[in-house]
Amino acid sequence: MRYRRLGSAGLKVSELSFGGWVTVGQQIDEETSRQCILTAYEAGVNFLDNAEAYADGKSEIVMGRVLKELRRESLVISSKVFWGGEGPNDEGLSRKHITEACRNSLKRMRVDYFDLYFCHRPDPNTPIEETVRAMDDLIHQGLILYWGTSEWSAQQIMEAYAVARQYGLNPSQMEQPEYNMFTRKRVEKEYARLYMQIGLGTTIFSPLASGVLTGKYNDGIPKGRARHSKATSG
Repeated sequence: MRYRRLGSAGLKVSELSFGGWVTVGQQIDEETSRQCILTAYEAGVNFLDNAEAYADGKSEIVMGRVLKELRRESLVISSKVFWGGEGPNDEGLSRKHITEACRNSLKRMRVDYFDLYFCHRPDPNTPIEETVRAMDDLIHQGLILYWGTSEWSAQQIMEAYAVARQYGLNPSQMEQPEYNMFTRKRVEKEYARLYMQIGLGTTIFSPLASGVLTGKYNDGIPKGRARHSKATSG
């Protein structure tokens, strides 16, 4: 396994990661999930990715049970915040939801801190300064080491970066966009100047376009198979 620095950070992540989206806590049983995670770990994968939205939190619970078998220091563990429930403050990037979501995800995954914590989508209803300050607070509390974004535009990332620099806060370190043969423009063109300008790192999702690039759907979508949903992707 090869490892790469996460943008300008000193942290090194494996070129391949194991993500909990769709499968863990949903499509495969707990023992199968455990064997998949352990197999990936034994092959050198150190990056395990999850989110509060995956299987309504069940993905984090299942992954958390496996994590206790592994050496925490050898892992880069991430989660994401945005979709947490149906209540008026259970969604979005307000200080309240970010704080509560992070603590709840940590409990589900049975760890004391996240190496990476992502804003799962941009939140038009919350000022960027509030979100940046909330993420900075989590870093100072020792609950996360780095924070980043997922599916944010280059402009939104730069707005957050400018706020952080203006007020002496920790800026975002990484972005997790969709990137595959069908979806290339954002990673290859829109973010191009940010890699050098602010040291942006990326940890992509759906490199095989949810399996489409493997040829598994050449004969059509199997009956009962859920279609791609933007509300839960990445």
